[in-house]
Amino acid sequence: MNSSEEIAVSGMSAGRSAMRMGPAELVQAAAMARRFYLEGKSKIQIAEEFGVSRFKVARVLETALERDLVRIEIRVPAELDAERSDALRARYGLRHAVVVESPAEAQDSPDPENLGEVAADLLGELVDEGAILGLAWGRSTIHMAAALDRLPPCTVVQLTGVYDAGTAERGSVEAVRRAAQVSGGDAHPIYAPMLLPDAATAAALRNQTGIARAFEYFDKVTVACVSIGSWEPGISTVHDMLSDEERAHYASLGVAAEMSAHLFDAEGRRVGRDLGERCITVKTEQLRRIPEVVAIAGGQRKGAAIDAVLRSGLVTSLVTDTSAADYLMTAGTPPKPALNRADPDGS
Repeated sequence: MNSSEEIAVSGMSAGRSAMRMGPAELVQAAAMARRFYLEGKSKIQIAEEFGVSRFKVARVLETALERDLVRIEIRVPAELDAERSDALRARYGLRHAVVVESPAEAQDSPDPENLGEVAADLLGELVDEGAILGLAWGRSTIHMAAALDRLPPCTVVQLTGVYDAGTAERGSVEAVRRAAQVSGGDAHPIYAPMLLPDAATAAALRNQTGIARAFEYFDKVTVACVSIGSWEPGISTVHDMLSDEERAHYASLGVAAEMSAHLFDAEGRRVGRDLGERCITVKTEQLRRIPEVVAIAGGQRKGAAIDAVLRSGLVTSLVTDTSAADYLMTAGTPPKPALNRADPDGS
């Protein structure tokens, strides 16, 4: 996910308007531009070299741009949409927003696999040596872990139980092991279902040695990766794990999205708090204290859910695709900046 900037400086093919400059002016302007743009020298240093004022240098550089003597091209890999990324970051007050081109064959699919690949590169930038990385269950985080090829030495902890304990080896447990293997750090997986029949069973599991050891890291996590689900079949893990009666109950509360087994309405307020008591998962107040929480979610069908979770203030960074980004850029009144991370509902 490396971006590059190309500065093209030419004194001979500068364009018709630039030819109004005399040859000496052209040569001097090209030399000053080369010093400034390619060699990184300051205007004061250039002024001293050429025996002119720094104001003259500033005027020459400005003229060089106006007359096409200097061309500046900003290039990012074709799959990244820099304009949408910056607009989305500003709209939601995020620390980082990375928008990936939606694959033509998967524009309506939730969480295209290429999101995981880009998120893996982003983690390589965000995770420092000695960090504690938290991974919540989700298809997108599993894809991300599979794509990891570099991480500094860090501890990796699982933030939620698994969707199905029978698939743990292919899901979040394996994602934690994979990230730890790449980083060379310790892994703290959780071998327990995400959702339990009742609060008492969940509380008993939290006290088991292995699970309790993982929970001890929750308050120390420095970077977390989470997924977002819409409240509909096949796109929300929690939705699919509940009975029809339970789904109807939470739908009546206005649930629009879920993240790490926590439910949110369209304004980003937590609803259905009783469900959290039955779940093996990181608490929302713990998520709010984590310095960097990266959500990985995309697809048109997840647009409203992503908007709801971003409005909660729990997420600091987002990896998404153009389909979701286009929805988010027109999704009602812009929310309060996420980096404020205010807690309007005490969650």
